[in-house]
Amino acid sequence: MNQPSMLLLVKFRSQLSLDEVREVMHQRSDEFRALAGLIQKYYLQDALSGEYAGLYLWESESAFSDYRDSDLRASIAEAYRTVGEPRVEVFRVLEPLRE
Repeated sequence: MNQPSMLLLVKFRSQLSLDEVREVMHQRSDEFRALAGLIQKYYLQDALSGEYAGLYLWESESAFSDYRDSDLRASIAEAYRTVGEPRVEVFRVLEPLRE
């Protein structure tokens, strides 16, 4: 796997059930697979709070920027019927532990 240079974490609560969230993930997965520069995306759920998250690994800042400004990114709240706006955290990868 290529080493990522950017990491994006998007967290949210959803009005949907777990099964409905999984269905949305599957419906949108091809759109994410098609994104240039997206090395990997992990779909997550906090075991205690039930909150959901998406963890994205980007090969470059420009690939991340293209996604950040896209309709696909803007559609997260609507697609997952979030409670409030999703919380977004962006990190630069300084150095990996393993190559």
